[in-house]
Amino acid sequence: MADVKADFEDPSSATVATELVGTSISSGGDGTDQNSGDRVQLQENPHIKFINRRRGYVRNTITPAAWTADYRVVDYVSRPGAPVRTRASFVIEAGRAGARQV
Repeated sequence: MADVKADFEDPSSATVATELVGTSISSGGDGTDQNSGDRVQLQENPHIKFINRRRGYVRNTITPAAWTADYRVVDYVSRPGAPVRTRASFVIEAGRAGARQV
């Protein structure tokens, strides 16, 4: 999940869009919350709102007022029966660029 900036060289520049990114649902093993380099990436890139490497998908609910993205994950895919949970949710309000965690 990242906000798209008008000028990435200037972190205070206008947010012009939001990019929704998710992991694969099952490939690459069970996944993890974050890799060791993810914290550095978040610190150096304030436009990135969320990184998570658990297996899952993004559930989107769209209304005239807002777009809500729920990052749904499972803790493992290596065996059947993993419960699905919402790891994080973000909302993008109509007429207001950028996502905020809810």
